[in-house]
Amino acid sequence: QVQLKESGGGLVQAGGSLRLSCVASGRTFSNYHMGWFRQAPGKEREFVVAIRQSGTTTYYADSVKGRFTVSRDNAKNTVYLQMNSLKPEDTAVYYCAAANTLPYRNAYYVDDFGFWGQGTQVTVSS
Repeated sequence: QVQLKESGGGLVQAGGSLRLSCVASGRTFSNYHMGWFRQAPGKEREFVVAIRQSGTTTYYADSVKGRFTVSRDNAKNTVYLQMNSLKPEDTAVYYCAAANTLPYRNAYYVDDFGFWGQGTQVTVSS
């Protein structure tokens, strides 16, 4: 199975930017659809973005559209999440996730992904 490791989290002021990375190992990365979720304290884990195997199709939660960009480099076994114009409400632990199959919808759920990283903390100060 695939193993996932996130990095790039940290503390940033509102309006700032961060780029998260998720490196995959153990299986052929290009076989997996990838996603990012986040979980704020006391809240359920929520969908942020997803990107299909080829990288040509992406999906975004309404709350991050126009601010976040997902991309992948299959040669480097890495998926990225560029986060711009960050807001305090973006504060959460961000998780990278992988799926062998992904239905065609506009949003995804935790159960759509079978493999998860440990998460990286993103804190946006006001």
